[in-house]
Amino acid sequence: MPRATNNPASRARRKKIMKAARGYFGARSKVYTVAKNTLEKGWTYAFRDRKAKKRSYRRLWIARINAATRMEGMSYSRFIHALSQKGISLNRKVLADLALNNPATFKKIVEKANT
Repeated sequence: MPRATNNPASRARRKKIMKAARGYFGARSKVYTVAKNTLEKGWTYAFRDRKAKKRSYRRLWIARINAATRMEGMSYSRFIHALSQKGISLNRKVLADLALNNPATFKKIVEKANT
């Protein structure tokens, strides 16, 4: 019985990898095994950093809210606690945007939370 290699599927698999590796430097875009290793590592970093991106944005929002609340004479943690006590449910992304782009509205929210 002759040996079957399923050449069309194998070639398609390799072409898919080589197409994804276009633009890489040197052997990373020319040699299949090197390209495959590079892509796998890149995809691992991409997966990890999609999670890290969410964390870093949250840190940025908290830093912005903290700076804005301290200008109003209040700490970040007391502000967030006061918001939850008053039942004001604005997330950190919205609060940071208000603090940056609309300080008057943010000041009113701080006053509302403070009373």
